[in-house]
Amino acid sequence: MTIEVRNIVKKFGAFTALDNVNLRVETGELVALLGPSGSGKTSLLRIIAGLDWPDSGTVSFDGENALARGAGERQVGFVFQHYALFRHMSVFENVAFGLRVQPRAIRQSEDQIRKRVKDLLDLVQLGWLADRYPSQLSGGQRQRIALARALAIEPRILLLDEPFGALDAKVRKELRRWLRQLHEEIHVTSIFVTHDQEEALEVANRVVVMDKGKIEQIGTPGEVYDNPMTSFVHGFIGESIVLPVQVRDGRISLGDKVLNLEPRDAVSGPSNLFIRRHDVALVPAGSGVIDGDVKRVRAFGPTQRADVALHVGGGETLIEIDAPRDRELKPGDIVSLQPRRYRIFAAA
Repeated sequence: MTIEVRNIVKKFGAFTALDNVNLRVETGELVALLGPSGSGKTSLLRIIAGLDWPDSGTVSFDGENALARGAGERQVGFVFQHYALFRHMSVFENVAFGLRVQPRAIRQSEDQIRKRVKDLLDLVQLGWLADRYPSQLSGGQRQRIALARALAIEPRILLLDEPFGALDAKVRKELRRWLRQLHEEIHVTSIFVTHDQEEALEVANRVVVMDKGKIEQIGTPGEVYDNPMTSFVHGFIGESIVLPVQVRDGRISLGDKVLNLEPRDAVSGPSNLFIRRHDVALVPAGSGVIDGDVKRVRAFGPTQRADVALHVGGGETLIEIDAPRDRELKPGDIVSLQPRRYRIFAAA
């Protein structure tokens, strides 16, 4: 099932939640809508689901106008962040609910319903919990049951709104791997909303980065991480050092210091220099782009993270760098920094 969104605008009073959004999701894709709170992710998901309507624009499923159909007619499975399971029903009955309330003309027999529910519980690896109630399950188990319930009606499209947002970090990681494996088995066209960049990059085929109601970039996880198209994408995805610089006459200046860096395609004027923390190399004192002194060090595993003060123009700029532990850093050390890779974007 292909989803196509064209020129979608959605306003809530004076606030524009979606500003001329265009997106195409191919059959069988698993796409992440990634962005901060208020970027329009959930508004777009709800419009695709039929839970909200746009002020203008179109939504089509396989070329058919989805806006002409209500939520119940779109064959969309929706998984909410907080599960929305029926507390008075067993796990089995929660999953069976969507099948039991279908119109009589298309409703399956009781034997067919029971087989479908059993197969789904086996698929999410929770068949042994069929007789329990939601209150007797862990958060991760409840989320998997919510997903099984959404799949029960054999949806053409699966939509997930912050599906792991209410879970602790360890459980989220386990469920991310599980969802990816599950999608490879069922191949339902799927879109999930998240503000967790690691989640989006690990799970999705493609990532849609959103901010202030607009799409900033669409690409594979590798594309949006390695080749961010805007300063917002670079700053939001991954962990970056951001330094305010001036580009003038083919030179880059940080305060009163000219940096030995190529401006590449940067335009003249106030700009920001973006460097991934792991893309900074420690080189012999005085041989790098800029020197600084170490203020604080935290070591974990093979990596150490250091707060480094750069002294520029009579002021101090504090940055964080990641470095291997082949040279143990300590407060007071003078270090020289050389970016391996960097990007320059004009200041907003």
